[in-house]
Amino acid sequence: MGFNTFQYGIYFSGLAGQTPELPVTYELQREAARKVLTPEADAYVAGSAGVESTEAANREAFRRHQLVPRMLRDVAERDLSIELLGRTHPTPLMLAPVGVLSIVHDDAELAVATGAGALEVPFALSTVASFPIEEVAETAGDGVRWFQLYWPAEDAITDSMIQRAADAGYEAVVVTLDTRLLAWRPRDLATAYLPFLRAEGLANYLTDPAFLAGLPDGGEAVGAEGWRSMSEETRQQTVLRWISVFSDTSQTWQHLRALVERSPLPVIVKGIQHPDDARLAIDAGVAGLVVSNHGGRQVDGAMASLAALPGIVEVVDGAVPVLFDSGVRTGADVAVALALGARAVMIGRPYVWGLALAGAAGVEHVLRCLLADLDLTMALSGVRSVPELTREVLRD
Repeated sequence: MGFNTFQYGIYFSGLAGQTPELPVTYELQREAARKVLTPEADAYVAGSAGVESTEAANREAFRRHQLVPRMLRDVAERDLSIELLGRTHPTPLMLAPVGVLSIVHDDAELAVATGAGALEVPFALSTVASFPIEEVAETAGDGVRWFQLYWPAEDAITDSMIQRAADAGYEAVVVTLDTRLLAWRPRDLATAYLPFLRAEGLANYLTDPAFLAGLPDGGEAVGAEGWRSMSEETRQQTVLRWISVFSDTSQTWQHLRALVERSPLPVIVKGIQHPDDARLAIDAGVAGLVVSNHGGRQVDGAMASLAALPGIVEVVDGAVPVLFDSGVRTGADVAVALALGARAVMIGRPYVWGLALAGAAGVEHVLRCLLADLDLTMALSGVRSVPELTREVLRD
């Protein structure tokens, strides 16, 4: 039996007159989450760049590929496991880094680590998390975790954060390349809301010695007051410091090569959309890359991430694993991305809606729904394992 046993649990509960406490589709999860979030938080998570055409393109791209079911194949046993960075994972799913989760649920990344761990799904912790690297690691325990880096303007902060992640048991660093500037996001502008200016999502900075050393008092006030209960004056100082170091738009591939060489962790780059950038990333020595357009949050009018995937897989030609992110809403979407060459698939907004609804249990619920859908999609398509998901199962 596979992950689809989850659906039978729901059906048997129905015999007792019980329907699922949480919605089982993305659309209903998203609508339910909207009712419990503040307008500002909802806009921040749901919003994308400009008129949000790139987010729409991400979804439309999946509809251009159709799965072709095959009959009378032995699919009694299915295997959803994959190999990634020297590890075997029971499923091809991974939780993408999403920042500032305290605006969604008080337990934020701690709940994400717990929910993901229940199904042995790896997660990537955002630089702009609401809990520090070490605290999330303690909650995650033996769960596989990566650390996502918004590449700071100061090497000392970059190196400090990566070393902290390595010391706390994170297994890779995911350098996000597409967010060196925050895009034009009308939903956030309409509410005049940027959580970082309120020191939300700055836990990793406020516990980092290299960041604190650059404050006027060397970080003494933060240490004395505690990063969770700073005075307004200290808060303003830390926010101004954060603005000055968040990113450096002069960084180049040569800088990435230097980062790879000194990192104690394998470096994955996220945000690749062009085959030439994939080549440059491999030349810089990265251990993997993520085909992503940040869920449509950065460049309005950009190509769909799924449309970019096949060309990048082709030029990489197995040199490093290629992961996929952006627009995934269903298990069938996961199957399509895998069939187009992705080694693993990152999930973003769906698990955030689950987090908003029920914390760790909500994250686990969303993952169970996606995995049951994927398992059934594979079986009904005559596929028994992830390696069998190839272009042969698709028609455009």
